[in-house]
Amino acid sequence: MNNKEPKITPELIVQHGLSPEEYQTIVNILGRRPNYTELGIFSVMWSEHCSYKSSKAILKKLPTTGGCVVQGPGENAGIIDIGDGQVAVFKIESHNHPSFIEPHQGAATGVGGIMRDIFTMGARPIALMDSLRFGELNNPHNRYLFEHVISGIADYGNCMGVPTIGGEVYFDPTYSQNPLVNVFCLGIAKADRIFLGKAQGEGNPVIYAGSKTGRDGIHGATMASEEFDESSAERRPTVQVGDPFTEKRVLEACLELMRTDCLIGIQDMGAAGLTCSTAEMADRGDMGIEIDLSKVPQREKEMIPYEIMLSESQERMLLVAKKGREQEVFDIFNKWDLDCVEIGRVTNDERFKVFNNGKLEADIPVKALTNEAPLYTRVRNKPAYLDKLSDAKLPKEPVDYNKLLLDMLSRSSIASKEWVYRQYDHMVRTNTSLLPGAGASLIRIKGTKKALALSLDGNSRYCYLNPYIGGMLTVAEAARNLVCTGARPLAVTNCLNFGNPEKPEAMWQFEQAVLGMADACKYFGTPVTGGNVSFYNETSGEGIYPTPVIGMVGLLDDIGQTLTPWFKQTGDIIILLGKDSAKLGGSEYLKYLTGDILGILPDFSLEHEKNLHKFCLKSNEDGLLQSAYDLSEGGLGAALAECALINYNAGLGAHIGLDGTRADIALFNEAPGRILVTTRQDNLAGVERIAQEYNLPFKVLGNVISDKLLIDDILELPLSKLNQSWRGAIPALMQRK
Repeated sequence: MNNKEPKITPELIVQHGLSPEEYQTIVNILGRRPNYTELGIFSVMWSEHCSYKSSKAILKKLPTTGGCVVQGPGENAGIIDIGDGQVAVFKIESHNHPSFIEPHQGAATGVGGIMRDIFTMGARPIALMDSLRFGELNNPHNRYLFEHVISGIADYGNCMGVPTIGGEVYFDPTYSQNPLVNVFCLGIAKADRIFLGKAQGEGNPVIYAGSKTGRDGIHGATMASEEFDESSAERRPTVQVGDPFTEKRVLEACLELMRTDCLIGIQDMGAAGLTCSTAEMADRGDMGIEIDLSKVPQREKEMIPYEIMLSESQERMLLVAKKGREQEVFDIFNKWDLDCVEIGRVTNDERFKVFNNGKLEADIPVKALTNEAPLYTRVRNKPAYLDKLSDAKLPKEPVDYNKLLLDMLSRSSIASKEWVYRQYDHMVRTNTSLLPGAGASLIRIKGTKKALALSLDGNSRYCYLNPYIGGMLTVAEAARNLVCTGARPLAVTNCLNFGNPEKPEAMWQFEQAVLGMADACKYFGTPVTGGNVSFYNETSGEGIYPTPVIGMVGLLDDIGQTLTPWFKQTGDIIILLGKDSAKLGGSEYLKYLTGDILGILPDFSLEHEKNLHKFCLKSNEDGLLQSAYDLSEGGLGAALAECALINYNAGLGAHIGLDGTRADIALFNEAPGRILVTTRQDNLAGVERIAQEYNLPFKVLGNVISDKLLIDDILELPLSKLNQSWRGAIPALMQRK
């Protein structure tokens, strides 16, 4: 054994995230004790991050097939048919743990990794979105994390020339030690030019291309599969370092190579680096693979096999080419000034063999690393706090509604995120049709009249109070955002952020949320094409709220029929569709009053949600609507202000009346299944007729007016003051010392 390799001890096994039982299983598989390199290979491939050993059985409950699905879970990204010989390739993944340790590089490499997942399928990335969660910004460290995560996302995406066109940002103390950085990417490819991560054809060359391998990112997958503690900041070496300019060259080289016919399979070296890419490609092709590490380009001296196999250095790809066509591959990557060397070959023995200077360093059955990784049925228990939930008792009705609305609009989770998306180049490539700041974003498909609508949504407050209903609501909100642009929802990808799966309460939350998402996806006909599970979002025993995030893709057949959220002209009728609720459970208003996430959730109906979809699509198709906007955080009060402020320069506000319940409940309840629409007076009857057709509650609130927001005789505010609270809140917090 190399004298730099430590002796395998029980302590070393634990450090690798393996239980004694798992280690004994490895011994049984090999018929001997593993060496240090093999121990490292098993530890990353059997990590939660790579094997999904706690979640795989539950994830099978999600619907994954449907009329538009070309490729479901199991590949680098999901694919759906969008017509005209084109497909959309998309996926979302987390980079939570690295972003806590080193926020700029952690977030940047999250962007780089998800883009590689897209172009390895043959698609050019055309849009990025991100779902972000941090602790409250009155804390200096949270401001540091927030600022540097945003800069990391901006730097990488901007340098790559891929627009970041939307997303979401929320703040809550539960994320102070566990920020969430979930990145979504979508690309377009030709339906007849899709590439998969398969190693096939005995004797075909295995080729390494891209950046050289260093020591950064070693054990990144294992680090993402365990809780954090006070010493976690010391793990900076496990965070990869990204170079977007190299990635741009890798992208162009790969797409150029894909225009030839010499490529068999391709996969990026993401989590677990060279280990994961080689093992997974061999597994998908039911083949074996052998590589020689002495041929791997290295940027650091005296790297041992363990380090080379586990490094997660960025901007690297693994390819299987047709035998005899190697030089074509080398020529293309050399043209782009990238390393490109043959490091091995495909075999027919279904074994994973690693050599170094002629010495066999690892010899493992391929399936033992992939399909035969241990799977667990974790204990699941309902958290005790859920049995104590009840409707909160409200204080007396507020006397100053002007102050109340301004306070609500300045809350960091409701306030404008313009400070964030102004740092992103959201117009590069000139495809972006609906800019960041609305509920969903639109990206045009050049050469057609069509556009893809993209939404990224999560509601951790609802999932904390009722993970099953919260899971359904997350899907429903994403779909609502899409139909409010005029687009038909097609399919979803998900990023499931939860605590420690070894804790029965966290595992119960996970299962319930997945079941809720599954039921909603089945009902809406939006299958899940893939995604990511991020467990162990805990620090010193304190876990985050259950936070499933849904990335949904929809299709708008005619971009000329795009619906937008902002008010269009004075005199238009403002209508609320959907049913109000007296329940404030999980609402931002209740948190404003009490400081806590509590209460009973409002009623929810999948049938009602689907009828809303039909109403929006039908009304827009008939040309009856001027605008449409989903009600979510901050309820009706926030929605009215945002419809006026998103397009602030138009100077259009609203004059509405309330009736029945307390005004604060009417304005700030967050009952699901509601949208705010406007129509011209001469189209009002047509809108009401379609609402009745779909059995939707329909309430005329008032009219669009100029320059202010006026509600009965309780609230009157100029748009300038509303804008100052809404747009100025986050910049003011970020200017604190």
